[in-house]
Order: sequence, then C-alpha cells, then structure tokens
Amino acid sequence: MSEDDKPRGKPAVKAKAKIPNAQSIRSPEFTPHGISAGRGSGLNRPSGLTAKEAKKRRLMMIAGIVVAALAISGGVYWWASRPGPKVEVTGKFATEPKVEIPNKLEPTKTLRVSTPIKGGGPVAAEGDTVFVQFATYKWSNAKDEDNSRVKSSSEKVRSSYEENQQQGGGGPMKLVVGKSGLKDIDKSLVGKSAGSRVVMQLPPSKELTQLSPQQISAKDAILFVMDVQAVVPKSQQPQGTAQKLDDKSLPKVEDKGAGKEPKVTVPDKDAPKKLEAKTLVAGNGPALAKGDEAVVNYTGKIWKSGDKFDSSWDNKQPATFPIGLGQTIPGFDKGLTGAKVGSRVLLVLPPDEGYGKKGSPPKIKGDDTLVFVVDVLAKVYK
Repeated sequence: MSEDDKPRGKPAVKAKAKIPNAQSIRSPEFTPHGISAGRGSGLNRPSGLTAKEAKKRRLMMIAGIVVAALAISGGVYWWASRPGPKVEVTGKFATEPKVEIPNKLEPTKTLRVSTPIKGGGPVAAEGDTVFVQFATYKWSNAKDEDNSRVKSSSEKVRSSYEENQQQGGGGPMKLVVGKSGLKDIDKSLVGKSAGSRVVMQLPPSKELTQLSPQQISAKDAILFVMDVQAVVPKSQQPQGTAQKLDDKSLPKVEDKGAGKEPKVTVPDKDAPKKLEAKTLVAGNGPALAKGDEAVVNYTGKIWKSGDKFDSSWDNKQPATFPIGLGQTIPGFDKGLTGAKVGSRVLLVLPPDEGYGKKGSPPKIKGDDTLVFVVDVLAKVYK
C-alpha cells in the first residue's frame, strides 16, 4: 500500500442539514419573493401600532370619508331644495299689514289664496255681506340689465287702512260675496270666517283694471290683503229662539220673513216714562260688549204719531255703530249692551234716552218717545 492510499486523520462525515417545516417558518424569517405580508401581519400598518390599533385607525378613516361625503351631498341637496322667494304678509289683524313681494319672484300666473290669520267667526257664503278692510298691490314683470335675478316690481295702489286713519275712522267696507265684480275675489272669500286675514294673489286679467284703471293694466298681477271683520248672512234675519211678549202696553212686532222689515204697531196708549228693552228673539251668537261695533238692521217710529222716520231695510244695507261709547243715542248703548248676535230687540226710548230736548229736526221733536226694532246681525272683529 502506497503512502497516498493510507488514511490521514478522522474520516470526513457528510453534513445532514435539517430543512424547517413550512408551517414553522415565522414571517420575519421567510417572505416569499414578490408577495406582501398577509392581513394582520403588521407589515402594512404604521410603525409602532398594534394590529388592533391599526384596525381602529382604518375604521376611523372610513367613517371620516363617509361623513364628509354625506356633508357634501347634503349641502348639495339643501341648496337644490331650499325654499325660494315668496310673498310675506305680516302684522296684526285689522291693522295695516306689512307686505314684502320679492323682486326675484315672478308675478303669479294662477290664483293663489292663503289665510295667515284664521278667525273664529261666522263663515262667508255666496250672497253674504262681508265687512272688510284691504290693501292692494300692483305686481308687474320687470327686468334689470345689471341683475338678471330681478323678475318683478311692485307698488301699493290703495289701502283702506290708511284711508280710514286719514278720515278719522271710516270703518270697514261692505261687500256682497258673488257681486264684487271680481270673480277671483268672490271665489277667494267663500268659506272664510270673520276674524280672518285672506291673502289673494290674482293673475293678470282685464277685470283687475277696474281697481285702478290709471295704474293697473291687463298685464299686471294683483296682491290683495283683506281682513274679514264681519259676516252677515244673506237672509239677514234673527238667528235664535223667539221670546213671547204679551205686554199690551208695548208695541206689537210682527215678523214678515227673512230679509224683510218687521211690522211695528204702536198701541193707543201713553208712552212709557223709562227705557224699555225687550228681547223678541234670543240670539245664539256672542254678546255685544262695551266697545264692540255692531252690525244691525233697524226700523224707527215715533210713538205719538206711529210714523216711521228711519229704516236700514229701506236703505237696503245694514248699519254699523259702536256700543257703549256714547257715539250713538243713549238708549242704544244701554239697550243693546249684552244683546247676543242673532237677537231681535224692541227698544222704547223716552226723550232723554233718544235725541233729548232738541230732538232731531225736522222729524223728531224734543218730547217724542221713539220705538226701535233692532236685529243684531253681527259684530265687527278687531
């Protein structure tokens, strides 16, 4: 055996490397090329955060994005659906209203009616008489070269509130529903109760020019504000329960039907020396109080002669006057205070309860006793 064939030292041993099981390889030790760390590994979360903290942060970011999106979409929706310009009418009932007609609002092309103040009195029907105050505004198309949003102009044409104030209190105007001459106004008043404020936007028409021919053309719309202060039924008759009167020393009153003047027969006896107030029909409406303005029909006769000296039935329209303020003859103030709307009242007034010693020439002398029959039709709401 040659020297080269002899063994030298320990024989070489082949190393057996132990290959780890794939399930036991931890993420930091083994990351396959081109594949990012899986969900929850922590490799895609901010440095220093736990998996729980990173999840919380992601949820907060998502929530913030959703809130911002809703805010933006909500803002867009509000802008698209926000209320446009509209007519504004404010102020107390039976006083001059404050009216604002935006110039960005086109004049109405259709009839529009609203009731910003709703009263609790009788309801108006076709043929009824209403007592009203009103303000009228012309509403015209307009353009502004410097502002494309300007679409209209407006101006006050008339106000009964102002006229009454200037004249020292002229009182409301009488209007028969259905006979006003303006069909849109008649239509708007039907169903409205006394004590209500009615706002009417009337479209252009030739009819409206009659309100003020010099100011209003057939192309102009009209805004009408109307306060309904009283409603008198078409029948214009007592509304209540008849009361029997057997006193033969007092005048006899005979009803002649709806809307007709009653027949009054004065007895051939001496006139009473004091005021007599007898309820012939007990009304079912509110009682008249001091300061109320009554709407009545009445007829008046002189006891001595039996002659009629005045009648609202002959004048074909009810009368209005205040109660209890000394603005009418004393016997009316005393005899009608407390009478209910719908009542018929017989009043016998000695001279001191009527026109006094001076009388009311040429018909009434200073010593005349007067006989009145009064139908209380309504009271004026204020």
